Parts: sequence; structure tokens; C-alpha cells
Amino acid sequence: MAVLRPLESALSVSKQVVTPVTATTRIEQKERTRQRICEGALSLIGEGRSFTSLSLREITREAGIVPAAFYRHFSDMDQLGLALVEMGGVTLRRLLREARRDGIPPTDMLRGSVLIYKRFVEERSLVFRFIAGERGGGSQVLRNAIRTEENHFASEMAHDLRALGTMTELSMPSLQMICGLVVTTMLNAASDILDLPKSQVRAEKELVDNFVKQLRVIFIGARYWKEN
Repeated sequence: MAVLRPLESALSVSKQVVTPVTATTRIEQKERTRQRICEGALSLIGEGRSFTSLSLREITREAGIVPAAFYRHFSDMDQLGLALVEMGGVTLRRLLREARRDGIPPTDMLRGSVLIYKRFVEERSLVFRFIAGERGGGSQVLRNAIRTEENHFASEMAHDLRALGTMTELSMPSLQMICGLVVTTMLNAASDILDLPKSQVRAEKELVDNFVKQLRVIFIGARYWKEN
């Protein structure tokens, strides 16, 4: 018995060490599968498909899993769509953080922000194609979710502008409204950015210049906005 006790103790310690690692591995594997499902849907959207036209079987085949496995991660297609909307929201929030980190001089803020946004759209083209497609169509659930993300982004932008001491004469609701116009302009421009021909320097410059002018018009108008 005296010989067995150290062995039993060692086995007990071994179990304590192995169990958390196994649990962590399962969580990571589940997250990887969930990510594959999202990427599978985005890949099909990248082929010119709308999200609403996709079937569960097509997505799971693209992700390399059996259809039944889908329901371990999402209750239905709308839940998958909401996960993709959230990915878009995370992208927009990262855009704001990067713009703050770059410390763009005020004189170049609009053009610098446009160039950062353009790069984000190009790097995350599938997410933006999904957002652009579902904003005006698709299910009501997804349209509402996208609208909510737009409002969050506009609110964060308004707080950033207030922290920079920009348009201090405006109330926060008015500043959020103006930022809402900026967000709408940005998302409308995403489709033009995605359709921009490759290596067309002149077309790219014209797109950026036009985008900057649109934003400038919004902010010039904001200076003359009279609150009731």
C-alpha cells in the first residue's frame, strides 16, 4: 500500500494537469470550426453571391464540415449573419483606433482617414461586401444589426471628435447626427472601393479625391448648423 500511494498521488496530479489542457483544446477547436463556417460564408459571398442566397449545406461544404455540425455553433442562418455583422463592427472599431494611433495632423485628417478606410476595405473586402449587400436587402434581423453597428461607430466617432476639441459649439446629439452622415458616406463608398479596377492609379486618385470632398461638404455644413 505504501508503494501504491505515491503512484496514486502522481496519477492524481497527472489528471489535474491534463484536464484543463484538454478543455482548452476543445474550446479552441470549437472556435476554429466557428471561424471556418464564417469564412466559408464569406468565401461564397466573394464569388458574387448574396448572403440570403446561400444555403446551410453550401456553407458547411465550403467550411469542410458536415451540415449537422453547423447547429453546434449557430441556431440558424440569421445567427451566422449576426456573427458576420459583428465582424464588420469590430473592423470599424479597429479603423477608429488606427486613425487615433496614427496621429494624423488636422490639416490632413480627412484625406488620411479616407486612405486608412480604403486600406481597411481592401484588406477586409469580403466582410465589407457582406455589409454592403445586407444593408439594403436581406433579412430584417441583419438590417437592424447593421444599423445598430453603424450607430455605435457614429457614437464612438463623435466622442473622439469631442475629445479632440472639434466642433465644440454643437451638442453631442448633433455631433452624433453629423458622424452618422459620415458613416453612411463611408459605407456607400465601400462598394466603389471594392469595384475599383486594379492598378488604375488615376481612377483611384479620383475616387479618393471625391470621397474627401464629400466628407468636407459634411463638415463645412456642420459649421453652419443651427440647433433649434
